[in-house]
Amino acid sequence: MQGSGRRAGIEIEEEAAAEYARASGSPSEVEEQWPERRLGPVVRRRGQVQPSTTDQRLLDSRGPTDWLHEDPWRVMRIQSEFVEGFGALAEVGRAVSVFGSARIARESPEYEQGVRLGRALAEAGFAVITGGGPGAMEAANKGACEAGGVSVGLGIELPFEQGLNPYVDIGVNFRYFFVRKTMFVKYAQGFVVMPGGFGTLDELFEALTLVQTRKVTRFPIVLFGNGYWTGLVDWIRRTLVQEGKASPVDLELLHLTDDVDEAVELVTKESESPL
Repeated sequence: MQGSGRRAGIEIEEEAAAEYARASGSPSEVEEQWPERRLGPVVRRRGQVQPSTTDQRLLDSRGPTDWLHEDPWRVMRIQSEFVEGFGALAEVGRAVSVFGSARIARESPEYEQGVRLGRALAEAGFAVITGGGPGAMEAANKGACEAGGVSVGLGIELPFEQGLNPYVDIGVNFRYFFVRKTMFVKYAQGFVVMPGGFGTLDELFEALTLVQTRKVTRFPIVLFGNGYWTGLVDWIRRTLVQEGKASPVDLELLHLTDDVDEAVELVTKESESPL
């Protein structure tokens, strides 16, 4: 479908070029006077000239719909996601992003810890931002919601739809991971990372990279669950640092704890430190 639309467009352009050549005389004159069309900041010449105007294509409901799936239109979608995210979260206030596995069962101790963590963060005056899904994300949203705090969920379009959990007060669904990640960082004063899988590790190392490179400042990263995270921290120390691929000071970016109150204290203390 997309290929046939492109071929049709090329044929129209070639026909327009041929018509211009017939009316323009010699080949040398055609080469010098080939049509030029300006479309905003874009200049098209010779065989790249489009026979219709931008307004004409906008108002004409006929023809192929390939443009819906092409990069210029994707840029507009990306822009709209940033606008919606900024608009929805601009007045959230102080917030902490909580990450963790979507696969944590509601009956598990980890889920209960997530509820306690969300509640404690809300009672400390933080909005709680999660990925909006089930498991650890739902637990943290539930705790914040039950404590009367602001509970935020930033969902993502996935092949297996999950939807936002019922404890989200402000929810935004995104198509693009990188837009969603921007919202997690821009509107939070820190991360608390519960046990999780690849997605949680991705978010953790994204945060570490931003802090290490000073793209963000005073951004505490708390690893909640000593038993789960100690092996990773030991590997960073014994492999990355010893081989010179990270600095010993980089280990100071991470805080490990099993205690909810200590997690909140670490986030509060570091996020309020002067720059």
